Amino acid sequence: MLRRQVPEEDSTILIDVAPGAENGDSYGSTARTSERSGGQEAASRVGSPSEPQIDFVLVWEEDLRLGRPPDSAPRDKAATHAAWRDTFLENLRAAGLHVDQRHVRNASSAVHYVLLSAPWAVLCYHAEDLRLKLPLQELPNQASHWSARLLARLGIPNVLQEDVPDVPPEYYTCEFKVSKLSRYLGSDNPDTFFSSTDRHQILFAILAKTPYGHEKKGVIGIDQLLADGVFSAAFPLHDGPFRLPPGSPQAAGLGRRQLLFQYWARWCKWSKYQPLEHVRGYFGEKVALYFAWLGFYTAWLLPAAAVGTLVFLVGCCMVSSDTPTQELCGSAEDLQMCPRCADCPFWPLSSACALAQAGRLFDHGGTVFFSAFVALWAALLLAHWRRSSAALAHRWGCSHYEDLEERPRPQFAASAPTTAPNPVTGEDEPYFPRRLRVRRVLAGSVLVVMLVAVVVMCLVSVILCRGILAALVSRSSSAPVASWASRIASFTGSLVNLVFILVLSKIYVALARVLTRWEMHRTQTKFEDAFTLKVFIFQFVNFYSSPIYVAFFKGRFVGYPGNYHTLFGVRNEECAAGGCLVELAQELLVIMVGKQVVNNVQEVLQGRFPGCCPTSSRPGPAADRAPWEADYELLPCGDLFQEYLETVLQFGFVTIFVAACPLAPLFALLNNWVEVRLDARKLVCQQRRPVAQRAQDIGIWAHILAVIAHLAVVSNAFLLAFTSDFLPRTYYRWTHAHDLRGFLNFTLAHAPPAFAAAHNRTCRYQAFREDDGQYSPTYWNLLAIRLAFVIVFEHVVFSIGRLLDLLVPDIPESVEVKVKREYYLAKQALAENGALSGADGAKDGYFPGSESSLAPCLLLPGH
Repeated sequence: MLRRQVPEEDSTILIDVAPGAENGDSYGSTARTSERSGGQEAASRVGSPSEPQIDFVLVWEEDLRLGRPPDSAPRDKAATHAAWRDTFLENLRAAGLHVDQRHVRNASSAVHYVLLSAPWAVLCYHAEDLRLKLPLQELPNQASHWSARLLARLGIPNVLQEDVPDVPPEYYTCEFKVSKLSRYLGSDNPDTFFSSTDRHQILFAILAKTPYGHEKKGVIGIDQLLADGVFSAAFPLHDGPFRLPPGSPQAAGLGRRQLLFQYWARWCKWSKYQPLEHVRGYFGEKVALYFAWLGFYTAWLLPAAAVGTLVFLVGCCMVSSDTPTQELCGSAEDLQMCPRCADCPFWPLSSACALAQAGRLFDHGGTVFFSAFVALWAALLLAHWRRSSAALAHRWGCSHYEDLEERPRPQFAASAPTTAPNPVTGEDEPYFPRRLRVRRVLAGSVLVVMLVAVVVMCLVSVILCRGILAALVSRSSSAPVASWASRIASFTGSLVNLVFILVLSKIYVALARVLTRWEMHRTQTKFEDAFTLKVFIFQFVNFYSSPIYVAFFKGRFVGYPGNYHTLFGVRNEECAAGGCLVELAQELLVIMVGKQVVNNVQEVLQGRFPGCCPTSSRPGPAADRAPWEADYELLPCGDLFQEYLETVLQFGFVTIFVAACPLAPLFALLNNWVEVRLDARKLVCQQRRPVAQRAQDIGIWAHILAVIAHLAVVSNAFLLAFTSDFLPRTYYRWTHAHDLRGFLNFTLAHAPPAFAAAHNRTCRYQAFREDDGQYSPTYWNLLAIRLAFVIVFEHVVFSIGRLLDLLVPDIPESVEVKVKREYYLAKQALAENGALSGADGAKDGYFPGSESSLAPCLLLPGH
């Protein structure tokens, strides 16, 4: 277990449990003894006759219909679970918690509820152990949205602003020390001193590290008990119902859950700012940071969606006046194309008129501008998000959470083979050798690579299916159907690929969680970062492999008539008459929009028809049920991983392949408008309350977003150079005809004489080749131009993006001023209390000897 070094000044800190505290009283007393120069001893005792506050609920179900013989395996399992439960609950009582059990029975089953509450002494002890930040001084809440400040400067009325009552104030906060109890705001009222989120964190920390067997064998904590089915659920209670009582005033005396429902979770609030301070106060910093990121990203999608829609409309206007498209549609039977397979007929190019017109919607000069615009937009978005994230972390007192405050995971502490001093705090903590962890990470990486290979195999199978289907449809006696063979096969392959994606995702996420647990990461943040990286690498290949194939490989290795290349005996796919860019747009819309629709419909149906939820065992109306019974009937709360993953994958579709689909930002914007309120409604109305968790930022997702933004520049450069017709058209304008007359014939090659003689007719195919099938000088000229374009595009965009990044500092100047001010106040407070002898040597917010005084404070706002 953890061995904690005791600071010198607090060498005598006694937390005495008042008589009767172990029998259910709400709190005990705190006695503080400080040995000062005069040898004075100060003590304070606080008491309250109030009823215990329910801080956490444990639930398990019992089937009363079982009539098994004494030696049956299920009965032995039930007996083992009962023994584990009894041991666990007894250890909770030994830890000082008040345990109250309630039972709801009917003829066939029983639901057992364990109501947990923590006495005052237990809360104080564990608050100090968890390094909770508690308020010292109240400040006015000056939080404001960046767009509100912008509209105020421009003098434009802000229709997005809404006055939400009971805005939580800001605080100067400090790590809780029992010996300094009297310095904290509200310390004279033990019932309200710790907020409900503080109490939930303390209770969950106790539950997570309470053993029910031998600790080194991993039989520790509520998480393992839930995984083994010993308990059905563990959750804190919601603050009452979310709906207002009939006939009550709209804003009078709203509970926190009701306030969030009225001003956040309703669909009619889609056009209003999110009340992030209230979200943070009810669900904790981790959930609030997710919604802050989602709202920030959604707001920034507005300009990208507007420009993308404009680019698409320009493409619509250009279709009717595009000379090559007019030549293709008016060619009638003049241009006969070579067969798509060995037994397929020749086909007229004019039959692909609709495909060519669809291709012009996405493939035109405006696409180049939009690709550069989105690359710079992504760079600015991430730069400004870093500023917003830093401001939120400072305001909420989480700026140094990962480095100074986060404790080791209970599972890590139980399984770590040794202890070592923490280099930051100096305390002895469980330690796992770095060399062993690296070996485990490498072993897990091999398995990740194997699963990525499975995804590639699935992609190859989809490609083969598309090739076979295209060959079958091409043999149709209907000319219109045959001309759409490539598109029909592509669309069907996209649907099959979507099914593969959704199935493989479920399998891999479960496996990645097991691997990450085996790697023994010290803190929950590092555990989540390692898990996130594994899953994202897999999901990146899973979701983007098919679009990458269409964008950069399809149609590149086809060959020419009489010498076609094959893959496992199936002829390689070639791009349709409209080009691969329109096919890529179709692939993106099927995967991105299809996944979003599936996820949103699933969430809506899950909320309306929660068939997986437990049902009440108590007869009668819902209003007669106890709060813990009503909350147990809600859906289990999930983590934020899937929510972040959806958003980041969407960001990838919006940026990496935006040259193929300018409408991607618009679809993302529409989805996110729904997603914000859907997730809010799910948390407030449909799910059990999650345990509030602290967080410094959005974690490794920020680094993943930065990598995606850089990949987007490279991807769009190659898309414009090798997949789009932009460069061939530009080359033809400068070397042949400015009005593009004859460009269609310029892009078509003649079949080799041997192929024409074998079929007694000639045909054309799309390529820059000579009559003998060799690449023409035009091909090599265009290849040089394309490579030069990639280099120039990347360097220009990266240079401008880097310049913009330098012009936008990661930490706002106002936050830097506040940090310096708080540093000064902390230093003054230490000097006044005589707790710091070397204050002049303090650096970077760390004060020697401050572990036992006011100022590991840093006096950070936010509680």
